[in-house]
Amino acid sequence: MAKIEKSEQEWQELLGDNAYSICRKKGTERAFTGEYWDCKKKGEYLCRACGQRLFDSETKFDSGSGWPSYYQPIEHSAIKSITDGSLGMVRTEVVCGACESHLGHVFPDGPQPTGLRYCINSASITLDEKN
Repeated sequence: MAKIEKSEQEWQELLGDNAYSICRKKGTERAFTGEYWDCKKKGEYLCRACGQRLFDSETKFDSGSGWPSYYQPIEHSAIKSITDGSLGMVRTEVVCGACESHLGHVFPDGPQPTGLRYCINSASITLDEKN
């Protein structure tokens, strides 16, 4: 997968303040406030920064966390995992495989068949609806 690179100014102009602070500065939105945490529409969730296909709505589930949660990405190469030691704990950060924008974190407490919970910021994704 070809890496997408832009200057910080280009990312800022493309994303706007809120999405930029989450996607490029590894921020997070408050639980139960994002656009997609309770969305039931069908489609594919894309990286807001570059349009990379990330998650299918068929893998979305209600985790009770207040963030959109999925049990697997569309393709494993769509996501990169990085050890995150911030906030005094060790977690696994997930970033877009194409542009390395911060998406959220993955936890080992999701449903089968994977047992994973990809906990994603709504500001990091956009929904391409299926009719």
